[in-house]
Amino acid sequence: QPADPLMGVFSLSLSLFVAPSQELAAFEKLSTQVAITDEGLREDGFGQDPFYKCVVAELPPECRSKEGHTVIGYGLYYFTYSTWKGRNVYTEDLYVMPEFRGASLAWGSHIFALPPSQIALEKGCTQMRLGVLDWNRPAIDFYFRRGAVDLTAAEGWHSFRFEARALKQLALGEAGPGVGLGSSRP
Repeated sequence: QPADPLMGVFSLSLSLFVAPSQELAAFEKLSTQVAITDEGLREDGFGQDPFYKCVVAELPPECRSKEGHTVIGYGLYYFTYSTWKGRNVYTEDLYVMPEFRGASLAWGSHIFALPPSQIALEKGCTQMRLGVLDWNRPAIDFYFRRGAVDLTAAEGWHSFRFEARALKQLALGEAGPGVGLGSSRP
C-alpha cells in the first residue's frame, strides 16, 4: 500500500463500488436504466464465475470525501477478443467523485492508467477499449490526452446493443426491425 494518501489504495477484490456506480449513472443522466441489484453486481463480479473485474480507489479514513466516503472512484473492466488484434480489455466504467477530479489530484489517471492497463499488458492484451457519451467532453479530452483513438470518427465504427427483449427474440430467430428499445436507424 502506498504511503502517500494521494496515491490511494487499489484493490482487485473489494466490492465497495456500488454507491459510486449509482453516482456514475446519475452523472451520465441514465439512472433510469439501472436495473441490476447490489447482489447481482457482487455475484457477477465476485462469484464463482466472475464476468468482470473491478478496481477501487480508496483513501485512508483521514482523507475521506466530504460525505465521509473512503472509496472515491472505481474502474470496471473485462476481457474481450479481436480476431484482428487478439486479446483486448474493455473498460466499462471509470468514475471518480467530482471533488477528486482535476489535474491537481489526477485520480482518473490513477484508476484508468494503473490497474486496468497494467493487467491488460500482463495478460497479453493489445488494446484497451471503452465508450464515452458524446456530450462528456472532459472525458473525451482525458482519453485523447492519453493516446486514445475515437473509432467512430477514425474508422466509422458504431456500437450496438441488443436489449433483453430483442436479445431473446434474436436467440429465438424472431428478431426484426424496431424490436429493441430506442431502436432507430441513422
